[in-house]
Amino acid sequence: MLAFSIRRLLQSVVVLFIMSVIVFLGIYAIGSPVDILINPEADIAEQEATIRRLGLDQPIWSQYWLFLSNALQGDLGSSFVHNEPALDLIFERLPATLELAVFAVGFAVLLGIPLGMIAGFMPNSILGKTIMAGSILGFSLPTFWVGLMLILFFSVMMGWLPSSGRGETVDLFGVPVSFLTWDGITHLILPALNLALFKLSMVIRLARSGAQEVLQQDYIKFARAKGLSPTRIIGVHVLKNILIPIITVLGLELGSVIAFAVVTESIYAWPGIGKLLIESIGNLDRPVVVAYLMLTVLMFILINFFVDILYSVLDPRVRLDGAK
Repeated sequence: MLAFSIRRLLQSVVVLFIMSVIVFLGIYAIGSPVDILINPEADIAEQEATIRRLGLDQPIWSQYWLFLSNALQGDLGSSFVHNEPALDLIFERLPATLELAVFAVGFAVLLGIPLGMIAGFMPNSILGKTIMAGSILGFSLPTFWVGLMLILFFSVMMGWLPSSGRGETVDLFGVPVSFLTWDGITHLILPALNLALFKLSMVIRLARSGAQEVLQQDYIKFARAKGLSPTRIIGVHVLKNILIPIITVLGLELGSVIAFAVVTESIYAWPGIGKLLIESIGNLDRPVVVAYLMLTVLMFILINFFVDILYSVLDPRVRLDGAK
């Protein structure tokens, strides 16, 4: 297990370095923030002073070396627009996005696994076919349209849930969260459901195919021959084996939910990092965009690392293959 973990960590460091080069070159090759930040009526001296202050007068390789040196010390630069450390701006809004992403994935898991297992156990029943038809809709409908329809029905027509904002928050270990207040929960339900729809459909299909495959295995037949109860067979033998691909996919999908919740956050005016990213792109605020992308890459790497470790715990064959 130790060798497996060390090898994964070394791979993660290499990937992080390569992505830092790609992200930096890709962002700094697009446009010039000087055209936005400097008053068009400013004279040449003011423009040159601003360019020097932002460090944009240096060669690209020198800018990258400075960025890499500062990044190793936990400094990803200061926002051109807000004149604050980029990481501070991101961390200020990150709890809202993490809360939304975790609840969205939670909805997908809590609803998707039981529904997928039902569809796998009863594939020809009306209920099973209805569940699979619903999963097709979840894949097909665009997120922004579903979000608008949820607002139209639950907020405008029925008046049950609020349509925007985060609601009341309370501090949990110094971090503001909304799921501990009723007002916050009501504000969280719609965006979390909207963000979870695609993942819910994916979990349903994974659970269904996994259940159908596991039910044909010899150890399930042997468990039935031993007289084990259906509850134990499903809860222990079937569920544990179908969780392996689901955990693998959801681990990566959690990163994508965090990184690409921009549409949902925009529709519901959710004060997360997605809204900050849109504003920073519009202002060509390079440090904030680079910090956002690097943080996203780091989250993907860490999530993938922990998924690999968890995968090896659930399936010892992974550790054995890695050792070979």
